[in-house]
Amino acid sequence: MKCENCGFENKDTAKFCTKCGAVLETPKKPDDGTKSNSNTKYIIIALAIVIVVLVGCVGYFAGTMNLGDGSAQDNSAQSTSSSQDSSNSASESQSSSSESTSSGGSKSWQSIGSYSGSGSGSQTVKVPAGQIMVKLSAYPIKNYATNHLYVSGPGGSGGVDWGSYSDVETRSDSFSFTSSSSGTYTIDYYETVSWEVEFYRYQ
Repeated sequence: MKCENCGFENKDTAKFCTKCGAVLETPKKPDDGTKSNSNTKYIIIALAIVIVVLVGCVGYFAGTMNLGDGSAQDNSAQSTSSSQDSSNSASESQSSSSESTSSGGSKSWQSIGSYSGSGSGSQTVKVPAGQIMVKLSAYPIKNYATNHLYVSGPGGSGGVDWGSYSDVETRSDSFSFTSSSSGTYTIDYYETVSWEVEFYRYQ
């Protein structure tokens, strides 16, 4: 081994120079990369294991989510189907109700004529056959003994009037009858500020 201080050639096993006594440095062996290669292999293996584990976890969770979505869709489809069935049942029920109403026919009082005016006079009205109701009201000019509103015909009559000592106020009356044929009714009024007569038929 050559001394770097004096250049003397010493034995390979010598630790100090025989000539000058300097410490001899043992030359380093070249790194053959075996240790480095071994470490790299371990790292690659560890990374491969981690990747495999991650892929397995992702696949597991993805499958679980798909199953959950399928169940939710099935439940949603069943719910929608039930809702549609309920709607159909409700529609059928309403349809049946409408048919029974039209076939059975719930009746009520329907207006067939309304007449009004003021002052004095008379007029005639043609009233059809059936169950008829007449409503009338009037307000007088003054409380004469002859102030009145009368309605009369084949089925019946009604009216209001005021005597000399009556209050000047609106008065009303009504009457009903059933007729198998149409008839003519007379509306007679005298000294009125306003009057009104309405005819109704039960149908």
